[in-house]
Amino acid sequence: MSFSLHGIGVSGGIAIGYAHLTSNARIEVPQYMLESRYIQDELARFDEAILATRAELEVLRSHIPPNAPAELSAFLDMHLMFLGDSMIAEAPKRLIQETQCNAEWALAQQMEALVARFDEIDDAYLRSRQEDVVQVVQRVLKALMGHPSHLPLDVNFDVERILVAHELSPADMVIFKNVHFAAFVTDLGGTTSHTAILARSMGMPSVMALHNARGLIRDHDLLIVDGRDGVVIVNPDESVLAEYRLRQNQWRIDTDKLKRLKTSKSATLDGTPVELMANIELLSDIDAVKAAGAHGIGLFRSEFLFLNRSDLPTEDEQYAAYKAVAEALDGKPVTIRTLDLGADKQAPWGHTVADNPALGLRAIRLCLAEPGLFHTQLRAILRASAHGRVRILIPMLASFVELRQTLQRIDEAKASLRKDGLAFDEAIPIGGMIEVPAAALSAAFFADQLDFLSIGTNDLIQYTLAIDRADDSVAHLYDPLHPAVLSLIQQTIRAGAKAGKPVAVCGEMAGDPLLTRLLLGLGLRTFSMQPASLLQVKQQVLKSHLEELAPPTQRLLKNTDPDKTTALLNRLNGS
Repeated sequence: MSFSLHGIGVSGGIAIGYAHLTSNARIEVPQYMLESRYIQDELARFDEAILATRAELEVLRSHIPPNAPAELSAFLDMHLMFLGDSMIAEAPKRLIQETQCNAEWALAQQMEALVARFDEIDDAYLRSRQEDVVQVVQRVLKALMGHPSHLPLDVNFDVERILVAHELSPADMVIFKNVHFAAFVTDLGGTTSHTAILARSMGMPSVMALHNARGLIRDHDLLIVDGRDGVVIVNPDESVLAEYRLRQNQWRIDTDKLKRLKTSKSATLDGTPVELMANIELLSDIDAVKAAGAHGIGLFRSEFLFLNRSDLPTEDEQYAAYKAVAEALDGKPVTIRTLDLGADKQAPWGHTVADNPALGLRAIRLCLAEPGLFHTQLRAILRASAHGRVRILIPMLASFVELRQTLQRIDEAKASLRKDGLAFDEAIPIGGMIEVPAAALSAAFFADQLDFLSIGTNDLIQYTLAIDRADDSVAHLYDPLHPAVLSLIQQTIRAGAKAGKPVAVCGEMAGDPLLTRLLLGLGLRTFSMQPASLLQVKQQVLKSHLEELAPPTQRLLKNTDPDKTTALLNRLNGS
């Protein structure tokens, strides 16, 4: 049966392929009683599930990509160790024999008992290991229930596959970078969630906020994913399929044409140079950065070195990652944002998730609360600065006290390196992210104290309009063109210009070609975005004349009638 689902298109393009279902949700297990004569068969079924899970983990370990964090292998080893422990591999069998219950129920009961024991441990790190136990048990449960939800063991599909999930975290997306999916769709998520941002960085058509796709779509259903219009068509008929194959071909032709702009000088028609930088998460993104012809890295999200693992990366491990990126850029700037965990990016070793994590202990607040963790990262970044044009970017600054404490921590890290005789750039530029209204309103102060500013528009919009960027129920209220948002951006750009300090935008607005002329009209000259968006933005820059942008930009800035916003933006874009 053919039907359509409508959600939020978070990454453009069209993909056609077969559904591959996965789930990260806790599993509801059945409970039923067995006759005595079936007990041995149930025990054998349980043993087979353990063996299948072991094989799955071992194959995953053999497919770890070369650029993955070194601890990923240790992480899988730990899960294998838990799987082999008698508390998981044997204790449920005793329950099956004693109570004559089914294997799923016995295993779920044993998991709850183990979790309760972990809860009694005082040490926070050891207590957090209960999550590993839960993850291992869930793998076994999925094997028992006949619908494995793990990533495919064979990473080279013979046909195009589309990932269908209830929800994906940024950590999941990092792993998915090593498995080729043509697209993904999820029930939850919003256009500015970090998962959506990662999808755009991979140039992967994606639709989120479909609400019940995971329940309605079956494995191997044929899907069309239209990432621009936010539509998913399930089991389309031949005429619809033919129409979308035509659209897909045209999209690929347009994408190929953009590649010709790679070597063109990035400047407006009146000759004003515009810097186009790239946002990255991992060293593996460098190829895309070079393919797009970026002027450098405007945002290296270092927190992705801390995800998908059960412990903290060491100073040497971080240093190796930062150094590799700095050397790969061959003299071009590399802006490393210090740890920005919290909100929708949680590490298993981190603090307890707050009731409202977006307003809780995240980003620079977390780093200042964990001086040991921050010191280690600062030393690693500083050491990497000896190998290229490295810059430090501080996330989510809001107060002068935070800035003073941060600069003091950087001075302490520098002093420790001098004491150890390790080289670093003494004049390493230090910048701050303008992501909250308080920082934007105080931009003149921050511009005076720092070497550069970078506007994180995703969070700036979230905090200015009180819109949870991960909540699709309020996604329609998320408005980059709200006059308050535009005023804060313009105020920050002007403060930087007055202080003689460069200002960049590294949020999603920078990568939206529909907003390129608007940002140029507001005075922006440095954009940083996902590499996949860079050539589209460059195309807009090449067609723009700054003098012609000023009047329509000011009209849009002063507009208070939402009904006129689209028309004003279209006029600014010349359409």
